[in-house]
Parts: sequence; structure tokens; C-alpha cells
Amino acid sequence: MITLTLKQQPVVPLEAENLSPDVLAPLTHDAIRALPVYHGKHQCRLDEFFDVDGEASDQLTVRGDCTKVKWLGRAMTRGKLTVQGHAGMHLGAFMKGGVIEVQGNASDWVGAEMSGGLIRVSGNAGGQVGAAYRGSMSGMKEGTILIGGSAGLEVGMRMKRGTIVIGGPVRDFAGLQMKGGTLFLLQGAELRTGAWMIRGTIVSMKPLNLLPTFLPACTYRPSFLRLYTRFLRSLECPLPVGMHGGSYQRFTGDASVPGKGEVLVWQA
Repeated sequence: MITLTLKQQPVVPLEAENLSPDVLAPLTHDAIRALPVYHGKHQCRLDEFFDVDGEASDQLTVRGDCTKVKWLGRAMTRGKLTVQGHAGMHLGAFMKGGVIEVQGNASDWVGAEMSGGLIRVSGNAGGQVGAAYRGSMSGMKEGTILIGGSAGLEVGMRMKRGTIVIGGPVRDFAGLQMKGGTLFLLQGAELRTGAWMIRGTIVSMKPLNLLPTFLPACTYRPSFLRLYTRFLRSLECPLPVGMHGGSYQRFTGDASVPGKGEVLVWQA
């Protein structure tokens, strides 16, 4: 395992897109220490901010409060990245495979436009989880994101496939312009959930204040949730009791697009 320990807090956000198993695994210690990172507009060596220990491996551990360290695990395809602390913006952006685990909170754009792999954040996340960057047509295309706490604005914006589970409350515009995939809101969301939704499924375990362009369709027990429950439990994702046992009210929309998405709201 390669271990990087933050020894100096950056004054401004530190651009560290090289910190992924793909980049570090084949390198020697000297080569890792010499990797370039960007502190504002200044290029620096990695060892100006991190101590490097351990043997060459595709298992990477980053220790310390990395709230100001951006792009951890960018475009990684294999291995495991563990953050023992908080993580900054763009965690796992463009990720294609492997596992990222954060034992604290994460900032905005977790798993933005990812196409595979697993991201697990034990604490809270910022906005735009699994979302598309500004000007891009598609958000996450495959993979799984598990957030233990709350999340910010525009979770799952333009996501095309994959699964996002948010354990705490979510802010406005969850599922904005969704094109596919499944978004689980275990503690509900604020306003405008599913706005301009084209396809996909949003499952909420709490009542939602939906837009008037979502029309009630029926109340039923969706059998496919049993498969999702089994899958998420295999990832040790804590789920509410009776998630697949109760009834759900189904809404279709967003009719203003018009869209063919669905929102399922659990009924006690």
C-alpha cells in the first residue's frame, strides 16, 4: 500500500489529479515525490505537501484533511483509493473503475461524469453528485455512488445510467434533467425534484413536494426494488427497514419536456 500523509495545508485549493492508483502504482518513491501538483497557478512537487510511505501498489491511502485537495482519483480505472479524512472537489471525476472510500465528507462534483467503479462517502457530500459538468450533455454513465449523509444541489443532474444512494436529506433539483439510472433519496429532498426529467427512476423514502408536471399514475409494490436491495446490501449500504416491502406511489414526468421518467414515493 502507498500512503500519502498531508503535512501542510494548502492556502488555496491544490490541484492533485495525479493522485490515483493508475498513476502511482508503477512509480518509485522518488518519482512519486516529484509528481507535479498545482497550488493555485504555481507548479509544485508532491512532497511539498505530502509525506510518501509504503510499497508500490494499486492500493492508495491518503491521510489528513484534504478539503482543499481537488481531483483525487480522477479518471482512475483500477485499485482502491482510501481517504482517511475529508476530500475536496471533483473526487472520482471521470472514474472508470476501482473503489474510492472517504471516511469523512466530500465537496462538490463527487463522481462527476464517471463511467464505472464505486465511490463511498461516509459523511456528507456537496452538490452535483454524479452530475454533468456545465455544457456537457451527460452525467454519470455507469457505476455506483453511496453517500452516507446529506448532499447539495443538482444530485444526479443529467445522469444517464448507474446508481446513486443518498442517506441524508438532499437539496433542490435532485435528478435535474435525468436521462436514466436510479437515484435513491432515503431522507427525501427539497424542491423541484426531477425537474425536466427525461428518463430514469427516483425513489424517495420520504414525501416529496413534486412539481405539478409530475402526474400520479398508480400505487404498487415494484418488484425490481428487491434486486436493488440485494445489490446494495452486498455493498454494505444501510437501507431503511421495509424498503422493498411497502407500497409506492408512482408519478410520471416531467410532462413539460415531455419526459418518461418516474418518481416512486414510499407509502407507510
